[in-house]
Amino acid sequence: MKSESNLSRLLGYAGGHRYLTYASWVLSAGSALIALVPFWYIWKIIGEVLRVAPDFEKAQGLVQNGWSAVAFAVLSVLVYIAALMCSHLAAFRIATNLRIEMMHHIVKLPLGFTERFGSGKLRKIVNESSAATETYLAHQLPDKAAALATPVGLLALLLVFDWRMGLLSLVPVALGFLIMMAMTGARMQKKMQEYQNALEDMSNEAVEYVRGIPVVKTFGQTVFSFRKFKDSIDRYGRWVIAYTKELRAPMLLYTAAINSVFAFLIAAGIWFTQSGVTNELILNLMFYIIITPVISVTLTRIMFQSENAMIVDDALRRIDTVLTARPLAEPTAAGHPAGAAVELRNVSYSYDGEKNAVEDISLRIEAGQTAAFVGPSGGGKSTLAALIARFFDPQSGSVAIGGVDVREIKKRELMDTVSFVFQNSRLIKASILENVRLGRPDATRQEVLRALEAAQCADILAKFPRGVDTVIGTGGVYLSGGEQQRIAIARAILKNAPVLILDEATAFADPDNETRVQKALSHLSEGKTVLLIAHRLSTVVSADRIFVLKEGRIVESGTCRELCERDGLFSKMWRDYQTSVQWKVEKEA
Repeated sequence: MKSESNLSRLLGYAGGHRYLTYASWVLSAGSALIALVPFWYIWKIIGEVLRVAPDFEKAQGLVQNGWSAVAFAVLSVLVYIAALMCSHLAAFRIATNLRIEMMHHIVKLPLGFTERFGSGKLRKIVNESSAATETYLAHQLPDKAAALATPVGLLALLLVFDWRMGLLSLVPVALGFLIMMAMTGARMQKKMQEYQNALEDMSNEAVEYVRGIPVVKTFGQTVFSFRKFKDSIDRYGRWVIAYTKELRAPMLLYTAAINSVFAFLIAAGIWFTQSGVTNELILNLMFYIIITPVISVTLTRIMFQSENAMIVDDALRRIDTVLTARPLAEPTAAGHPAGAAVELRNVSYSYDGEKNAVEDISLRIEAGQTAAFVGPSGGGKSTLAALIARFFDPQSGSVAIGGVDVREIKKRELMDTVSFVFQNSRLIKASILENVRLGRPDATRQEVLRALEAAQCADILAKFPRGVDTVIGTGGVYLSGGEQQRIAIARAILKNAPVLILDEATAFADPDNETRVQKALSHLSEGKTVLLIAHRLSTVVSADRIFVLKEGRIVESGTCRELCERDGLFSKMWRDYQTSVQWKVEKEA
């Protein structure tokens, strides 16, 4: 019932192409039955040879029967090709519509969903899970129709010529089927889910590892510094080896069972010839020896179809983890921010529903002020910024911009109100002009050029013959981390939102790029409410207010001078920072 439900759901994405799917099943089943007809002509050829032996010149129907066998074999192939054409047209349409629906749904989800879910895991679901449905519909369902039709035709052939040999030929089939059921039951389905989980984890960690390569190079680390990535590979390896060893014995028994049909036929031949050898007995024995390999092929095909059905079932469950994720609720009566002041009241948020990433946070940042969030890693700085930008909603409390709860501001207006520059800003494969214009799609070319100039990007444009029309990622055109950051800042300048969030925006910039990025950020921050997340304490000295977070709570707040005068967490961090700076200068000297 579940597989029918899955199939019905997949066909719902086919539109008018669903009838091509049905046609592919009929054609594939027809092809399988036609493929058995040549065996009947082979039986006639063998019978005639035995009848006229040794005077083979008396044989009259060898050529005609031979060409008839070839004709039906070719016809079977042509019908099967037609079945695959129908199934592929429908499968491609279904996979395409499935990906479109997922992408349409993903863009409606909160921006924090991708980070929490894992971009590698999400990419694998969109690409590979939908591809699994395409393989299932284009190949496996037509093959399943053929695999179901083949035993019907085989049963007729096996029982018509010699029912005793036919029944003996079915004994290995029964043994193989029982072993196959033991391998492809509910336990196998659980194993398939574990296998996909292992692949998914490895894909996710691989993406995160590639993203972290700049850190590896910056600090001279090796792959072993990315313990999670290596552990995911080790877990996958251990699982695959254990699973392979576990299936070794049943697979050996299955292979032996389905290929043991010749032993049964030879034993039957010896038994039946005790009362004498006849041409008919030799004819039937030879015919069964020729046709019985089709049984093992059919059984193996059915076994892999059971496995593939479980793969599709698992793929659809993973697709559902994306499609069932809820977008943030859109307000019924939209509010409009009156200014750019930011206020949080008793805000708490947890990623896993257990430990709060931020807990009972209350603060207010006046319009035009610069506020900095500092503190140890894992203190909740980025989570707090994400809540202000409404990447997700708090479990309790409220976040307001301009006196209006962000949950009551329309998504488009909120995005026009808040702009952000992350430490690992990303550009799309498009021209520099189009990348910057993402900040304000209706901007003119001159407005984009002015934003690039304000973001200190003149040297970037001067490097390329096509200037602002240079397509990034094509023809060997790539930008450094600092250059990408300046393009992202130009995008934010063009957007000109009143609230600006800077998440360690100079983290991976080299000294030359850092100077340019700082100038660009100074221009970008003019007249805006700025929320600055920083690990380099030198960047927060001039902030109007600094909030020190530890374990999800604000433990201190004030100006840099006020916090340094206290004997608290910030003053300790400041002393440690000054010591590290002095040590670095002495080492360089």
